[in-house]
Amino acid sequence: MNKLTLLLLYIVFAFANVVTAQTKVSGIVLDKSNQPIPFANVVFKGSNIGIVSNEDGRFYLESPNTYTALLVTSAGFSDKEVPLEKAVNYNFKIVLGEAEALNEVVIYTGKTSKKNNPALDILRKIWERKRKNGLYQFNQYQMQKYEKVEFDMNTIDSAFMKNKLFKGMEFIFNHVDTSDVTGKTYLPIFINESVYDVYGDNKLKKVKENITGNKMSGFNGNQQILSFVKDLYSEYNIYDNHLKFFDKSFTSPLSRTGIDVYNYVLKDSAFVDKKWCYNIVFYPRRKNELTFKGDFWVNDTTFAIKKINMGVTKSANINWVKDIYIEQEFDVQNDSIFLLTRDYMMSDFALNKKEKSKGVYGKRTTLYRNHKFNIQKPEKFYKEEVNFIDNAVYDRPPEFWEENRFEKLNKDEQGIYKMLDTLQTVKRFKQLYNLVSILGSGYVEFKNFDYGPIFSTFGYNEVEGLRLRVGGRTYFGPNDPWRIQAYTAYGFDDNKFKYGVSGKWMVDKKNRIIISGGNRRDIEQIGASLTTTNDVLGRSFASSALFTTGSNGKLTNINLSNVSVEMEAKKNFIVQAGFSYRTLESASKTFSLDYYSTLPTPENPAGVIESAVKQSEANIQFEYMPNRKTIGYGVERDLVDSPFSHFFVNFSYGLKGVFDSDFAYEKIQVFYRQPIIIGPLGRTNITVETGKTFGTIPLGLMSVIPGNQTYFTIENTFSNLNFYEFVTDQYTTLQWNHDFGGRLFARIPFMRKLNWREFIGVRAVHGTISDANRAINASGLPYNAPEKVYYEYHAGIGNIFKVFRIDFSWRGNYLDMPDAHKFAVKGSFGFYF
Repeated sequence: MNKLTLLLLYIVFAFANVVTAQTKVSGIVLDKSNQPIPFANVVFKGSNIGIVSNEDGRFYLESPNTYTALLVTSAGFSDKEVPLEKAVNYNFKIVLGEAEALNEVVIYTGKTSKKNNPALDILRKIWERKRKNGLYQFNQYQMQKYEKVEFDMNTIDSAFMKNKLFKGMEFIFNHVDTSDVTGKTYLPIFINESVYDVYGDNKLKKVKENITGNKMSGFNGNQQILSFVKDLYSEYNIYDNHLKFFDKSFTSPLSRTGIDVYNYVLKDSAFVDKKWCYNIVFYPRRKNELTFKGDFWVNDTTFAIKKINMGVTKSANINWVKDIYIEQEFDVQNDSIFLLTRDYMMSDFALNKKEKSKGVYGKRTTLYRNHKFNIQKPEKFYKEEVNFIDNAVYDRPPEFWEENRFEKLNKDEQGIYKMLDTLQTVKRFKQLYNLVSILGSGYVEFKNFDYGPIFSTFGYNEVEGLRLRVGGRTYFGPNDPWRIQAYTAYGFDDNKFKYGVSGKWMVDKKNRIIISGGNRRDIEQIGASLTTTNDVLGRSFASSALFTTGSNGKLTNINLSNVSVEMEAKKNFIVQAGFSYRTLESASKTFSLDYYSTLPTPENPAGVIESAVKQSEANIQFEYMPNRKTIGYGVERDLVDSPFSHFFVNFSYGLKGVFDSDFAYEKIQVFYRQPIIIGPLGRTNITVETGKTFGTIPLGLMSVIPGNQTYFTIENTFSNLNFYEFVTDQYTTLQWNHDFGGRLFARIPFMRKLNWREFIGVRAVHGTISDANRAINASGLPYNAPEKVYYEYHAGIGNIFKVFRIDFSWRGNYLDMPDAHKFAVKGSFGFYF
């Protein structure tokens, strides 16, 4: 299931307070003209418990202790003490007056000064010492880690509880609680607990986590949710210049570039756990940037962070997320060692950012204990297992959790396991879950069988006309060691049935040795990509596209059979060897794959022309994806959505005479993709492909530069090229795409609220064709190769209505070619953070 669609399942449900704390306060901070004061500092008097108001001046503060007053401060205003007459105080209006005298406190109005600011002097000390703090002081370290992840529906009210959607599920509302961060009511709907042993070596720059226990309820056994959780909560270091959440790069308040992004105010100093610390408040200088607001306490001698609280600003250009709140606490081991002991993160997912909108909290609490240092382990210890399998990890008895939980579950967390297990037996809930599951995965689930993908049911092309397709796959669980898939399709214009069937079997789980094979008879748009594979059920633009630009009858009847064996020799390094046999024949009267099997001679001026290609091919390929993260251990796994490099090499050998095969050749193809996150400037993707065929081959086996005659943006194709516009037997392509993430539009006042995002890019290709391959061409299609580099460039706007992107592409040269597209407009849909 798509991760964002899974999240939308929770939000569908999110469309009675239980008071547990001793003191609760919510309200708004205003100036004398009744305008909100953003980023005001609100604390319980006599404590270090506080929060920074949001951009609308609103705040919520809670503590298990009893307090009788608040202290409210803000740059440019006099401090104010507000008495609390009762334990629960909602909708306070706190009005601050302008500071009466500058000598009362150090005041920075508006944007704080970059000079003579004591907060910045402290910040520079943090930069100097950040590599000497915490775990970085030791050559090696090890510790235990406990992680708890929970999803909750929020903003629960009486009208929500009476919704017909929950008929038969009313018992779940017995578990409603109140958030100690936002003050909103919430209802737990998912919980997952994990325990790890963590080992690190700062010299080797290696970290290894061994999971020792995992417990989950609410959609139990769903690997997609685990994958989503891993996507959602990537690891981060508060000392880094940039923090990555939801595939976006936020500027850390401790960043060396923070001075240009944040305002800093030195607000207080006090003892925290017997250590004298400074309290610094930070808030963004500009709206719509990926920044935080909050405060931190830092030690006066080691300049190590003791405690930090921060939340993403409401105007940050991020979709479906209303709030992100982070707390980190560090323990004082001795005079110089501060170690992270608690890390809490909460995200509020919602369809919009309005204050009263309903949504879903995603909460992660991570605790660390039992630190040990300078215990060296051999480098091979840190080698990752290819396919970790230990079913006992997911079936620990209650005694294990009583012993290994770092903190006890509260009353509501204890009841969530039983409530969620019961919920899954409710018919109404099953219906709702199945509906969203279909939309996310594209498959309709039956016992041990999934029907689909439903999004491929309809297609259209000039040969088949309207095309209907039905299919399915075996599915016993997410970790199936084998899987079979099949489909059949019918074209109403050519009146022909097509089909495809494939199977995979993992014969060795430890090294992921997988045997696969299949057969497909169908119509295909060959030349849709350069570095092709022999996946018999791979996507075909001919069968899946409903709308295209211009005429396209350049389609091929293909009968492809293949067998292969692959092994993951080491983590994320895959070796595959295979054999395939295919026949290729034109599917249209207006398109030909003809070639000369015998060239014209004076004795035979017409030569001998063949229309079909029969080809046997053996191949071996290598694929390396460092830093790729996966979920599960079955024959098919889910990817954690995080950027990783991708390197692919394929060697192919045409075997003439094997099964009456027509051609002997050797082909090498290399593909490399590198994503690069450039801090606040966004994300760049660079893709390079190159290949060469040694030997004489016809059009059906040539390297066709992939064009795009659809109305949609398709990765690794050229938007301004038609199919078969360029044909090569040797090629090199370069593609560069950059996503600014809205940083440029955020600087334009009238565009800030749109939250649009900017994209730019360039695509280029160089290629040639040998004289021998030109000589056997009898197709009637003129061979044009980009011997002078062809290029096109594009610019796009994304995040339109949060789901649409439009790209404008310009052709750089070869403008005089027949039917050349000098300008193209393509679109795409998708849910993006």
